[in-house]
Amino acid sequence: MMNKTTKFLVICGMMAGISFSSLNRAHAQNDIVIPGDVLVKATEYATALKLDDAAKSKRIETVVAIHMTKVKDWHNDHPATTVPSGINPVTGNKLSDLDKQIIADSAMPASVHQELMEGLRKDLSPEQVETILDKYTIGKVAFTMAGYKAIVTDLTAAEEAKILGFLKEAREMAVDYKSMKQISAIFEIYKTKAEQFLNNNGRSWRALYSDYTKKIKAEKAAKKQ
Repeated sequence: MMNKTTKFLVICGMMAGISFSSLNRAHAQNDIVIPGDVLVKATEYATALKLDDAAKSKRIETVVAIHMTKVKDWHNDHPATTVPSGINPVTGNKLSDLDKQIIADSAMPASVHQELMEGLRKDLSPEQVETILDKYTIGKVAFTMAGYKAIVTDLTAAEEAKILGFLKEAREMAVDYKSMKQISAIFEIYKTKAEQFLNNNGRSWRALYSDYTKKIKAEKAAKKQ
């Protein structure tokens, strides 16, 4: 027989399109109620792995759904307005709303991220874990790496490995943020590190990027002729 709390969760779940089994999983996780849209997305991520083990796929779905829900709940409970106005101590610029939201969201307990990664690694290979992280960040690692290769046409294997490492760090950090603007901002932090690395490695990122943009403009002009 269901108690009053479980009955309430079931009613909420029916309204949001969540199955009773999902609510049982949520109830076991400190009464976390997984929204219907989050469950759909978590199922999509797990399905992308094409696992031949239904139980394993369901565990991944649950781990991802719980993580997404905790990220969403923290974000909603800690809006940008909870962060005092001030300046970025690196640039001296006034904190934007995006800056303040990232600060607020970055204060989420580290255990939320740890639970996600431990849950994924328990059932998946490193490559499969990367597939899930890529789903969270809409493939930004591969997309950004392709951009670096286009700009630095003679990128060495060592340079590529270092930059890829930065981008993978960005990806893992970014999964704890709710919006794509925030995810992009996290990647910008690590892109800056990658570009500083290139500068320290005897290259001029500014010159490389300038040459690349001139090339693109020339190609566009040629197509119009």
